[in-house]
Amino acid sequence: MAVIGISRDLPAAQKKWKEKHGLPFPLLSDADTQVQQAWGVWQEKNMYGKKVMGTVRTTVLVGADGKVEKVFPKVKVDGHVQNVLELL
Repeated sequence: MAVIGISRDLPAAQKKWKEKHGLPFPLLSDADTQVQQAWGVWQEKNMYGKKVMGTVRTTVLVGADGKVEKVFPKVKVDGHVQNVLELL
């Protein structure tokens, strides 16, 4: 199993985040949102009553064969890791 994080953040910001939180997996920069758009997670959101485009936090489990096995849309942090580990 491999874990990879993808965000709009630039690599320098991701490096600081990774070091601060001791993350043992790579973080990839998608500053132009191409990956997020392809995966359908770049969506209109409501922020403080204003509609903006942004990333909908999502976890995607991809099998060794490259096929999507499970999608967790609109992830809430509390309990999420445990839910994913139970499924695996």
